[in-house]
Amino acid sequence: MLGARLAFEGVGLGRSRIKEPPQRLPFQRPSGLWHRLARAVRFRLIVPILRSRHSPEHTARGVMVGLICACLPSPIGQMGIAFAVWVVARRLFKWDFSLIQGIAWTWTTNVFTAAPVYYWFFLTGQFLLGRWDDLSGYDTFVETFTTTMDAETGFIDGLLAVGRLVVLEWGFAMWVGSIPWAALCGWIGYRVSLRFVIAYRLARARRLERRLASQRRRPA
Repeated sequence: MLGARLAFEGVGLGRSRIKEPPQRLPFQRPSGLWHRLARAVRFRLIVPILRSRHSPEHTARGVMVGLICACLPSPIGQMGIAFAVWVVARRLFKWDFSLIQGIAWTWTTNVFTAAPVYYWFFLTGQFLLGRWDDLSGYDTFVETFTTTMDAETGFIDGLLAVGRLVVLEWGFAMWVGSIPWAALCGWIGYRVSLRFVIAYRLARARRLERRLASQRRRPA
């Protein structure tokens, strides 16, 4: 009875006090998809802007280039395009922008957004090319695929025809459709990020002034 009583009160026989298991917090950190996505947007896109030590225009140009590159379909990746633009712009045109912002904002077309965004570019390209009768491109694909399965056509020739359709026809339409959206997103990104950086730095300067003023009013 005595041993059970001491164990119940957390006192060990000849040993240190028995440690109770840690209490669980009354709340748990959200771990849903939207929460992780919001954290990724904050730490990959917003925080680099806030921590930038360059001028607001320099930072906003990086956001603009990053969004333009994000809208360009490319097999080498948008980050590679942003880096190439940075090198060429600095060496040849003496025009500089934040490479960190440029690479970071190419993340806007990621594994979650690439499919719908590129398909929207494809539809835009089909519209600009005057292919209103088959905007989705489905009829052309079905016809080409049926030709591939035709007994009179070789299998290799059919696969090459499908490849030409996907790369040349669809890829060209996607590139054409991405150009106006890249220009629009780049312009909006520049204007919004420029105002955001200027407003954030002004607010930070005001907070610093108020803090210094309050410290001066304190009695020695």
